Amino acid sequence: MTENLQVRQGVVGDKRTIIGLIDEAADWLRTKNTDQWSTPWPSRKARDERVERGLRRGSTWIVEAESRPIATVTYRRHGNQGLWTRSEDDEPAVYVSRLIVSRACAGLGIGAALVDWAAERAVADWDARWIRIDVWTTNMALHEYYEKRGFRYMRTCRYDPETYPSAALFQKSTEEIDVAAASRFEEVTFSTPVPHRILVPQA
Repeated sequence: MTENLQVRQGVVGDKRTIIGLIDEAADWLRTKNTDQWSTPWPSRKARDERVERGLRRGSTWIVEAESRPIATVTYRRHGNQGLWTRSEDDEPAVYVSRLIVSRACAGLGIGAALVDWAAERAVADWDARWIRIDVWTTNMALHEYYEKRGFRYMRTCRYDPETYPSAALFQKSTEEIDVAAASRFEEVTFSTPVPHRILVPQA
């Protein structure tokens, strides 16, 4: 399943697929020592609206294997102005968010490779120098995940779970992109709308 991975730009019709991936990840996170995604933030309606905005803006992508969605990532040129300084945002960078891999494909390096793919694309499109991500503030295991993959912890912004719970900032240089990992994905284009699909976790 993971040898021939296709990645395509998401469309609004993919909203239920993205939410399915989020809900699956949230169920798994509840078994870990973290409050990340224990409830949709700040509400289910607002969370779902963020998902739809990413799709409408063309910044959300979906990875498929054998026509089945297995991962998603959102990336954009500018970061959250409440987290990153103006001088940081003036630097060419790619801001990665909503990186999710189906539990059926966990542990296969797809998430890390997808970050490299997005960064490689941003280098080509706007000469990005940095890969940046804001991580759930209290999820220390996730902090370690990014540090092990070359990201440097920068700072944690004022933590207020009611205001913004994902305020631990990490970055690494795009010079550290794993080109071989990024090449795992074949970019494809669809000329017709993609129907609603619901992710069905595999046993």
